[in-house]
Amino acid sequence: MSAISCPSENVGLGNRDAGILLGVPIDRKSLPDIIQDSMHVIEHRISQRAFACANPHSLVVAQGDLEFQSALRHADFVVVDGVGTLLMARLAGIRLGPRITGTDYFSGVLNALQRRGRGRVFFFGSSQHVLDLIVKRFASDFPSLTLCGTLSPPFGNWNELENHRMVKVINDSKPDILWVGMTAPKQEKWVEANRRLLNVPVIGSIGAVFDFYAGTYSRAPKWACDIGLEWAYRFILEPRRMWRRNFVSAPKFIWLVLRRHICRGDAALTATDLSKQEEITHQSGGKAA
Repeated sequence: MSAISCPSENVGLGNRDAGILLGVPIDRKSLPDIIQDSMHVIEHRISQRAFACANPHSLVVAQGDLEFQSALRHADFVVVDGVGTLLMARLAGIRLGPRITGTDYFSGVLNALQRRGRGRVFFFGSSQHVLDLIVKRFASDFPSLTLCGTLSPPFGNWNELENHRMVKVINDSKPDILWVGMTAPKQEKWVEANRRLLNVPVIGSIGAVFDFYAGTYSRAPKWACDIGLEWAYRFILEPRRMWRRNFVSAPKFIWLVLRRHICRGDAALTATDLSKQEEITHQSGGKAA
């Protein structure tokens, strides 16, 4: 299995077909196109793709966390995960791609690998209990694939030595795809900080998908997802965890979009513009916009 080149051949911020919402490029590609690109990278192992999702809560958090904002800007694919994101983008005149959830991408890539007849998959994140449940289900769902490893990281922050050990465990397993489930923004920041060290073609930050797949959390029924009410279903099940997203982040997201994109008229900003801004900021030693 050949080594992967450094991310110089990746999509790149300036090359993205993306709409810019609150300083974050959100891709316009369809799910089949993203899966096709991911499969091409897995097959040829000449570059790397990092996948992430954007919803109102994550976009709000990114405004005050520049490390997280940078991670989202430099992921190769950032998709709309949340009907509120789509609605506010349309109101602001920003064209985004279709809504794609982490579950959509997770299922799509694994099914494509299953049809291919082979693939090596690693799960990094969550608790050992959740990972054990994933292992039990995975073998029956994807008999042609190899679950080459799972790893539950230490609770809280970990030091450089621990991080090096975990990266080595992942690389030694030689996965085609690495699923990362540590919730946002921790997972995206970890991927951005370590992707050049990871000899993995595709890295997907999918958070709660670990719990959905393991069955420890119930995903909303299809009808609720189809009409954009998945957030309400999750709030009913997890009010303590979800109240801040729904009653603090959501109103703030609306206000930020109104202020920046509708009142200031930033709807025409492109990924190329954002890339040039970053280059100027880097040269001047200042902070990202």
